[in-house]
Amino acid sequence: MTELHQHFALDRTAQNLLFREARTANTFSDEPVSEDQVAAIYDLVKYAPTAFNSQPLRILLVRSPEARERLVEHLWDGNKAKAAAAPLVAVLAYDPEFHEHLPTQLPHFPAAQSLFQGKDHRFVEASVSAGLQIGYFILGVRAVGLAAGPMTGLHAEAIDKEFFAETGYRTLVVITIGKPDEDPAFPRGPRLEQNLVVTTV
Repeated sequence: MTELHQHFALDRTAQNLLFREARTANTFSDEPVSEDQVAAIYDLVKYAPTAFNSQPLRILLVRSPEARERLVEHLWDGNKAKAAAAPLVAVLAYDPEFHEHLPTQLPHFPAAQSLFQGKDHRFVEASVSAGLQIGYFILGVRAVGLAAGPMTGLHAEAIDKEFFAETGYRTLVVITIGKPDEDPAFPRGPRLEQNLVVTTV
């Protein structure tokens, strides 16, 4: 690790906070997640790279007990209790009409909007770029000293109908957010070695 450390611009404390010591949380303390913390998270997430600077990610914060109950109903059984108890739950979705913002977000390419308007491939473009943003969202949560518990065990179409009927957003993942308790996770699972993942040609 000493040889690798010299290549990092971030100090080791920051590296550990974002990666090595960060864990997916299953349980949290009772400490609430403030609007200021959410704003700080988004202030980092907004800089994530996306195709055509499309920024298709949409974030629904589920705070009220009534909305939480509606959401939990559409999660797989193994995720219901975690989502019900977390200080904050966010539904991360993508906007298939992201191209409507391209005139202001990609002003140097006036024809960009027409590449997606009415085209089915916009759904793929939006989900891929939103997926990049989800990864940055998790890092943003960690950067403010909180933990994230991403869950894909859900009924996406039912959540879309419940919360996004008017906007047409498409659910990708639900993430629990908060300060982890003293025993927030299972033992860390193994990670694939570099030679099984990285190929050079």
